[in-house]
Amino acid sequence: MIRYAITDRGYLIANGRRWFKHGVDFVQLRDKTLDAGELTKLARAILKDIAEVSGAKTMLLINGRADVAVAVGAAGVHLTAHPDELTPKQVRRVFAIAARSAPVISVSCHTIEEVQRACAAGVDLILFGPVFEKRVAGEQIATGVGLEALQTACVAAGEIPVLALGGVTAENIEDCLRAGAKGVAGIRLFGEQGRILERRW
Repeated sequence: MIRYAITDRGYLIANGRRWFKHGVDFVQLRDKTLDAGELTKLARAILKDIAEVSGAKTMLLINGRADVAVAVGAAGVHLTAHPDELTPKQVRRVFAIAARSAPVISVSCHTIEEVQRACAAGVDLILFGPVFEKRVAGEQIATGVGLEALQTACVAAGEIPVLALGGVTAENIEDCLRAGAKGVAGIRLFGEQGRILERRW
């Protein structure tokens, strides 16, 4: 099962080291309050923390900033499916110009049409949701699309791994996997429910 942790306005070293120790596959650095310089500094700190955990294989992805990802040597970039955002092709071009290895690209999708476009663009991971709910600052702002929609997204994605996002908990992970998800992604999931790191699905 792929485990994908997302930071939420800040990064806690204690959380990070727990993630890296227990084999979280990806960490998405997501903090839209930081300018490029601050984001670069934080990304380098995270990479340093990963390097200090023996055997850690966690890959760092930067939300929406291919320039920062290239500058720090991150593994890749996370994008949204919005048409005005960077495209996977543009991100790959930035990495190629900088003579970096091909990036890992994840994309958040909310509809089957977005999943299909992401697949056509050749992304590496799709975060689909919200499956159960969406919360901002602790308040639920949207209900989830449900497990049936997740299953449909997984079928549409074919060989590209789909990760369930939005309201995922230790109690409903198995439901997501049965629906076809190859893993789970989230903020609270890894921040508040560390016990999921101890289990193997």
